Amino acid sequence: MPLHAHLFQHVPFEGLGSIETWLAGQGAVVTATRFFADPALPDPDGIDLLILMGGPMSVNDEGRYPWLAAEKRFVAEVIGRGKAVLGVCLGAQLIAAALGGRVTPNGEKEIGWFPVASLSPPDPLPPQATPIFRFPGESLVFHWHGETFALPAGALHLARSAACRNQAFQYGRRVVGLQFHLEMTPQAAAAIVDAGRDELVPARWVQPAAEILAAPPERYGENNRLMAELLSFLTAPPG
Repeated sequence: MPLHAHLFQHVPFEGLGSIETWLAGQGAVVTATRFFADPALPDPDGIDLLILMGGPMSVNDEGRYPWLAAEKRFVAEVIGRGKAVLGVCLGAQLIAAALGGRVTPNGEKEIGWFPVASLSPPDPLPPQATPIFRFPGESLVFHWHGETFALPAGALHLARSAACRNQAFQYGRRVVGLQFHLEMTPQAAAAIVDAGRDELVPARWVQPAAEILAAPPERYGENNRLMAELLSFLTAPPG
C-alpha cells in the first residue's frame, strides 16, 4: 500500500515546498485540508503521515479561526493512534498545544536565515523515545515566527537557536515539531516574503527581504536533504 500523507495548510502561501518532492519520490497518495477554503477534516484511520504547515495566525486565535479547536483535537487523536506527524512552525506549535504545551510570544521575532544548534539527548534515553532523530551540530535554516512553544510533557528537546530556546522536539517515535522551515525552496521563500513584507521591520533577528532571498541554492539543498532524512525517519517501518 502506498504511503498516505495528509496536509494541513493554513494559508495559500505556505505549502509543502520540498516535502512535495519527497512525497512524489515515495509514490505517496497526498490529500489536504486547506483551512482557508474548507476546514473539513479527514478520516484519521486513512492517514499514515500528517503534515502541519505554517501560517501567520496563533494557535490561540480560536475566536478568529474557530477551526483551530477542532484541528488541535484531531492532532491529539492522530498522535494517540500512533501515526507519523510532522509540524512546521505554526504546525509545531499546534502539536505542542494539542499535547498540553503553552504557545506564547517569543519576545523577539526571528525572521530570516539563522543557525540552530542540536542538543545532546538525555542519558539514559527514555525507552518510548528511541530512536531519536539527530540534527547536525549546527544548521543554517529559515525562520519566520514571533511565537514559541513550551515543550509538551514527555517530549525531547532536539534543537535551539540564539533567539528562541525551543526550536525542535520529538514526542515518542513518530512525532516531530520544527519551529523552522527545512522545506523552504527559492519559490516558497519568495512567496512568504511577498506575503509578509510588513513584518520585515529591522531588528536583531529580522533580516531584510534582499538578504533572505539572496540565499544560495546550496543552502536550500542542504535544508531539503535534512527534511528528507527527517521524513524517512518518521515513516520508517517499526523494528
